[in-house]
Amino acid sequence: MVDFHNIEKLLQSRIKRRNLIIGAGALSGLAIANQFSHQTASAKTRFSNYPFTLGVASGDPDATSVVIWTRLAPEPLNGGGMPPVNVPIRWEVSTDEQMKRIVSRGTVLATPELAHSVRVVVQGLQSDTWYWYRFIVGQDSSPIGRTRTAPLANGYLNKLNFALVSCQNYQQGFYTAYKYLAQDDLDLVVHVGDYIYEGGISTTTPRQHNSSEIFTLEDYRNRHALYKIDTNLQAAHAAFPWIVTWDDHEVENNYANDISEIDSEPDQNPAIFLQRRAIAYQVYYEHMPLRPLQRPVGPNMQLYRRLNFGKLATFHVLDTRQYRTDQPCDDGTKPRPCGLEPNGTITGKAQEDWLYDGLDKSQAKWNVLAQQVIVAQIDRTEGPGETYSMDKWDGYVASRDRLLNFLEQRKPSNPVVLTGDVHNHWAIDLKADFNNPQSATVGSEFVCTSISSGGNGSDTIPGYIAENPQVKFYNNRRGYVRCNVTPTTWKADYLALSEVETPFGTISKKASFVVTDGNPEIQPA
Repeated sequence: MVDFHNIEKLLQSRIKRRNLIIGAGALSGLAIANQFSHQTASAKTRFSNYPFTLGVASGDPDATSVVIWTRLAPEPLNGGGMPPVNVPIRWEVSTDEQMKRIVSRGTVLATPELAHSVRVVVQGLQSDTWYWYRFIVGQDSSPIGRTRTAPLANGYLNKLNFALVSCQNYQQGFYTAYKYLAQDDLDLVVHVGDYIYEGGISTTTPRQHNSSEIFTLEDYRNRHALYKIDTNLQAAHAAFPWIVTWDDHEVENNYANDISEIDSEPDQNPAIFLQRRAIAYQVYYEHMPLRPLQRPVGPNMQLYRRLNFGKLATFHVLDTRQYRTDQPCDDGTKPRPCGLEPNGTITGKAQEDWLYDGLDKSQAKWNVLAQQVIVAQIDRTEGPGETYSMDKWDGYVASRDRLLNFLEQRKPSNPVVLTGDVHNHWAIDLKADFNNPQSATVGSEFVCTSISSGGNGSDTIPGYIAENPQVKFYNNRRGYVRCNVTPTTWKADYLALSEVETPFGTISKKASFVVTDGNPEIQPA
């Protein structure tokens, strides 16, 4: 168990030095709750408000089960507003949206230790089937969510439709993309990071955060709740199962393993930062439809994992934050030799070995690497000279070389990389040697823009894009990528909004690209 009393003491000393005013005892709620954890509230518990203010969600489906999620939070922006007792929640799963043909039901305890959030792994379901679900506590019922199981491991699947999303800074725009996504013809949503942002309040943005920069357990819970109360985000969660992984802002911008971005402060040593990471990881788990294996232990959380969709696709979900070495040359955009450190790693050895083993053994037609930052080499200086982002795989060339060599030599079936982070749409060929445009293409990389981060964006294309021939498409609007996958073709539609700084943006398709079975080069659709 994490010692949250110690975390509070350490973080409060840090916060005072940064002149942030945090209420005394901000972390004491969990300690108080632990004292009462043996008590269970009656099923007739009354709440100060509707308890399902954060909606419902589902995720990580397999052929016979799926995770369903909710959290009791009658006062979502005030610590949740729940008494420090266990509360039983009933759940139901049905084959119809009217919830009349119930096929599974049960009761789960919502505990103070996990902010009265629950994740139920619903077992014994039929493969490749839509289901509807809800939660009930007392006289209150949650919204009804819809979810879907995966096909059998060796089953045939003729198509899979999913959306790729990332980067949803609440302050910088409205989640209109999710309104359209919730109405789309999809089986799944893949979120590759920056679900929340940790920063303080901006007075010049369309919406505002609910506190200064977050550090404490209650801070992180209130920030996740702020994002979760968005009705468009709730609609997207209720419409489809999600596969989620994080990037940096779920903890702190550009952190690397146990190293904080803010390395100039005297108390910003790894021991202190790991306490903050422990809090952030726990609260992330509290708010996501993840399986029990993903529950963090202190500052460690097993998030990389593999999900199969019959013989059609396997998703190898990566974590490029928790195990990476520090960004070389103090981060930023730098020339070579920065990024060429032979011992630099963006995945850590254990995860890298796990990835290669899974790719080697995969029987899927499409092998999907769902991860955070751009894998491809991107020269970010127009004209003479070359510079590269040290936070991307460009800062970890040794890791990238091993990946690209593996793809070229072992030839797993149809490798496709899914990426977020950069707040732009990209389509990129992965080359065996980026310095030789004529070298073999060994994979495809589809990069989604942000949901809202960066504001409206523009149609301007940076001059350096033309100097990167591996880049087949670039767009700087907000939106998502819709992927249609069949045994013979992968099609990616790049959808973008006219604006996100008001809630009235309209969506349009900017471009479509295809990759065909056995040919990783990206072509216009």
